[in-house]
Amino acid sequence: MASFPTYRADHIGSLLRPASLIAARADFDAGRIDAAALRAAEDGAIRDVVALQESVGLPAVTDGEFRRHTYSDSFTSSGLAGIEIALTEAEGWRKSDTMGHRMARRIPRVVSRVRWAGPQNARDFVFLKSVAKRTAKITLPGAAYIHYRAGREHISRTVYPDLDSFWTDIIAAYHDEMRSLAEAGCTYLQLDETSLVKLGDPKAQALLKERGDDWRELLRVYCDVINRVVAGAPHGMRVAIHVCRSQDPSWQATASYEPIAEAMFGGLDIGAFLLEWDGPRAGSFEPLRHLPAGKRVVLGLVSARATALETADALKRRIEEAARYTPLDRLGLSPHCGFSTNAHDSDATAQSMQRRKLERVVAVAREVWGEA
Repeated sequence: MASFPTYRADHIGSLLRPASLIAARADFDAGRIDAAALRAAEDGAIRDVVALQESVGLPAVTDGEFRRHTYSDSFTSSGLAGIEIALTEAEGWRKSDTMGHRMARRIPRVVSRVRWAGPQNARDFVFLKSVAKRTAKITLPGAAYIHYRAGREHISRTVYPDLDSFWTDIIAAYHDEMRSLAEAGCTYLQLDETSLVKLGDPKAQALLKERGDDWRELLRVYCDVINRVVAGAPHGMRVAIHVCRSQDPSWQATASYEPIAEAMFGGLDIGAFLLEWDGPRAGSFEPLRHLPAGKRVVLGLVSARATALETADALKRRIEEAARYTPLDRLGLSPHCGFSTNAHDSDATAQSMQRRKLERVVAVAREVWGEA
């Protein structure tokens, strides 16, 4: 595995879907077009969104995650055998009896041995690489996702009497996936890990305790699993991790990175962290004091939700604030999350603002570090 500090200007992965693609997917779901017609619509939209990213100067480009409904579609529900998705209640959420906090609607349930389901992502990546002039990046959900969302309750005890064998199978599946992607020409893989930052949230800690999990032990286990996954990356494949808070402020963690920072920065064998500082819930930049030499944090400072365009001066001030806790050379800049973590429509105004925000990220990176 090639540990590396990623680019100064980056973005998380998902981008706003054009109306034409949303319409094509609706036609496919209704049976009005076939899979080949849907793929042709996806291909055209991906060509356009790659051109957008390259025109604003981003050094790495994605396919906008245009072939997915949600970020976890790419691997949890389609890339792994042995997993099925369960729904908790029709309204989408249920409350904990003791905590009054919402439980996720979509729960991955492990019903048979987990194994790699084949090279779908590699096939998709081949197309992305064929239309990209710059580094093509692919994103996958992190390895802790299934366990965090499911809990022991939804991991079959018949299939997995102990969790050690469950983790071994998960890690093997990721290694198969990474080998497949490397054979397709992938050199930049981003793991989207939504679980780690939640471990520092007191409400999440209480919910975990309610189901029999200690957050400190999970932090240790999850970091170990991530390291074992990354250790299997083929030569020349760079792996970064995005520790995500999501676009839903009512569900995801409200804690800062402080409770997990030392274990995350010092314990993970990863050279690049794409983190989100999207407002008061993220806390201060003080956790950056734990960042070792040779590693980089890409600061997620540009909102992917708010319509207002951040000024260059405001972004520079925040970067300067972060540099009080770690050397400026260890930092980069990005939007705080993806622009479209679910496949929803967007209008021309939103598309225009997305371009302006990406342009702002690249311009500020060049002004601050002399490169993107």
